[in-house]
Amino acid sequence: MKLVKKVSLVVASMTVMGALSTANADKLDDVIKSGTLNCGVVLDFPPMGYTDKDNKATGFDVDYCNDLAKALGVESNVLNLTWGDRIPSLISAKTDVVVGSTSDTLERAKSVGFTYPYFVFKFQVLSKKGVKMDSFEDLKNVKVGVALGTTYETEYFKYADSQGWGRDNYTSFKSENDAYLGLYQGKIDALISTNTNIATKLTSGQFDDFVAGPYVPNYDDVVGLIAKRDELAWINYLNLFLVHQIRDGRLNELHIKHFGTPVSPDMVQALRDNK
Repeated sequence: MKLVKKVSLVVASMTVMGALSTANADKLDDVIKSGTLNCGVVLDFPPMGYTDKDNKATGFDVDYCNDLAKALGVESNVLNLTWGDRIPSLISAKTDVVVGSTSDTLERAKSVGFTYPYFVFKFQVLSKKGVKMDSFEDLKNVKVGVALGTTYETEYFKYADSQGWGRDNYTSFKSENDAYLGLYQGKIDALISTNTNIATKLTSGQFDDFVAGPYVPNYDDVVGLIAKRDELAWINYLNLFLVHQIRDGRLNELHIKHFGTPVSPDMVQALRDNK
């Protein structure tokens, strides 16, 4: 009987230890053990994420995914997401991390965990040449379109509502590409996107009849990587990875590669200040 009791105690102890081990497991351990990083990127948002002529995922965010996988010693699996897919992909465990130019809003932080910032955008207007667009106020007189689920949609609503414009002149599009197509086809007169995406479109040769306009007033779009909110060790690792991207000069290297210029000291300082 004593032997039976001892064996029972050992089994019980092993069960408790196993449960504790499972409870303490973290996404960082899971990714390393699996050998693959499932990294979500929005691939209709150049130069941050897009597909090249060979249909291969590329862009600033894609390079960040690949750099992160390399640092972890695992393979990179880049998954194409829409703006609306970003948070659900984490909750459903489709992705381990999203490098998707995600604005670090307090509302989103109720659902997912944010890292330190890794990029800062401006929100800007793109309109057809000939459309009066001297200031952001001119949007109240034209048909405006924005990609659904973006922070620039939220910021436009906030500003329009504060000015009493209403939303009768507004159209939402399910993706970034759809919004640009709507503008190109004349369904809307102007759209709001990031300064980087607009600059890419204007140099593509497809938007020669369009012009970059005013910025959303008094707003800098600070973005971070996102992961499940309770994966604290994983988020800590991601934060250190971002610090190393600045410290090792990789951020500057990728900025030159995708934007043609070195990262500005102001942006580096902004990223450090928001850390």
